[in-house]
Amino acid sequence: PSISLSLSLCLLIQELLRVMRTIDDRIVHELNTTIPTASFVGKVDPGQTCKELYESLMDAHTKRERIIKNCISQTSAVVKTLKEEREKANEDVALLKQLRKEQTKV
Repeated sequence: PSISLSLSLCLLIQELLRVMRTIDDRIVHELNTTIPTASFVGKVDPGQTCKELYESLMDAHTKRERIIKNCISQTSAVVKTLKEEREKANEDVALLKQLRKEQTKV
């Protein structure tokens, strides 16, 4: 049960990371739409706009780091459980494969 939960959790985390990475992937576009052209300089505060973009990037990076660390922690717990199970059943090849797969994720 914990192994399938770990798999589902990791798939969810991968999707969250993909979504959260969008701002990084589109940074040139974000900069182009954030920094005003000469005709809009008086209407937009470029310093404030850049500050908001920076804060948005930092927030996304902080959230992403938290998610990654959580995934590592969850997967490490599964690895620990699998190691304990393997000590009891040395000959279980499927268990060994699952253990190696989880270790690779970490």
